[in-house]
Amino acid sequence: MRKIDLKSVVWKEGKYYISQCLEVDVSSYGKTKKEALAMLQDALSLYFEDVPLPKKVEVKRPTIASVTLQYA
Repeated sequence: MRKIDLKSVVWKEGKYYISQCLEVDVSSYGKTKKEALAMLQDALSLYFEDVPLPKKVEVKRPTIASVTLQYA
């Protein structure tokens, strides 16, 4: 069995916590941070069952930035 370390972010949206992996496009949610991360781990396990391990993009010390977009 191989091991891969992935970074994720967690934030509260309404009454749920959202967890999102930064290296692959997988996310989940839960009523607590702990539950959201556990659900993310399950989702990532299912994701990697069907997808070979990618050459992971290394995300080092991410910062949160705001971007303004104008659209018609």
